[in-house]
Amino acid sequence: MPTLIEKITGSMAIEDANYATVAVDRLLSEAVTMGASDIHLQPVSEGLWIRWRIDGVLQPVGTLPGRIAPNIVARLKVLAGLLTYQTDRPQEGRLRDPARNLDVRISTFPILCGEKVVIRILSTGAASLRNLAQLGFPTHVADQLHAALNATSGAILLVGPAGSGKTTTAYACLRALVQITGGGRSIATLEDPIEVALDGVAQSQVRESAGFDLATGLRSLVRQDPEVIFVGEIRDPQTAVIAFQAAMTGQLMLTTFHAGTAVEAVTRLLDMGIPPYILRGTIRVIVAQRLLRRLCKCAKDSDPNACQADNLKGLANMRAHGTDEESQILTASPGALLNRCREPAGCEACQGTGYLGRCVTAEILTFQDTALAQAILDRADSRRLAELASATGAESISDTAIRLVNEGVTSPAEWFRLFGMDHPQHP
Repeated sequence: MPTLIEKITGSMAIEDANYATVAVDRLLSEAVTMGASDIHLQPVSEGLWIRWRIDGVLQPVGTLPGRIAPNIVARLKVLAGLLTYQTDRPQEGRLRDPARNLDVRISTFPILCGEKVVIRILSTGAASLRNLAQLGFPTHVADQLHAALNATSGAILLVGPAGSGKTTTAYACLRALVQITGGGRSIATLEDPIEVALDGVAQSQVRESAGFDLATGLRSLVRQDPEVIFVGEIRDPQTAVIAFQAAMTGQLMLTTFHAGTAVEAVTRLLDMGIPPYILRGTIRVIVAQRLLRRLCKCAKDSDPNACQADNLKGLANMRAHGTDEESQILTASPGALLNRCREPAGCEACQGTGYLGRCVTAEILTFQDTALAQAILDRADSRRLAELASATGAESISDTAIRLVNEGVTSPAEWFRLFGMDHPQHP
């Protein structure tokens, strides 16, 4: 069976004038076939090192000869409309291929051995058009999120680290709003970049080089008579203030935010200068999410006692050396132990990784509980907020992940990989 590099290069000779053109085309096709979300092309001393990210994990593909690397990079620049002669500055561009339902973002960055290129595959046709029911949220999260989308004002926050599926969820929410209202609500977005075109939504892309940043765009957008505003991401205090002002004055505001847990999002917004009474009065729900790799059908059952011992060892390490975010996870789920253990094996279908596809683990936070609402007004720290959220009986993001482990959907090793701990069986 040919290797991935052999599939990309075929029988072409490196001297072939069409080598770079054909290799780039095949690389993109293979990446789409494999379900990759990103492709990394990095010049190293041995050549052009190619890796791609599948199910959230970066995997090696192979290395192309070094002398062809500039041609490969130049070809990608041409496709993305970038300057081929500019090699000492970062550039960003976009490539659309309607014939293959392919839409990718291309970013170049100068490094020691040349230019590194990262290709983000934004959409691959109908497969990227998901609704909320297809995302696999726990029932209580999906129900409360649907209820929040029916509100006419306030803020809905989707939080998580990079690559946790926040934008996919946001687009699903926007599709739900279009379907719920039948086009009867004015829905507008400010994004950087626009990843998927949505019917029934007025989408705008930020262009900071032209002075059209998030804050400037948001100030003007509120004069466009919007009823729902999606801000692609809150990145700075200025944008946060304007977004929450919109949520206070009659619009439903949907946005994403980088935070590990729902309560961490609250404390970070407080640190950004949002007054606690505004958070308490405007936030409808905060959904924190991450993506776990699903075990392939080739997975094998293991001794639960051995997995339990590894789990306890990891939890003890987390208690002793964990970050505040990891401590919040423990506080929300201090007694989460395993009663089933399945481990990855590896087969042709999963390319030997033992995993195939991903599933979501999520938590949702509302401020209906009086004690929790008061703690926010008192500017309580994230640990105290996590304790109060747990006391309401809400299932935490870690509780959901442990439940997926116990159901055999994913492995204990994946749980520890997701939450950043050193696990003995880390893949």
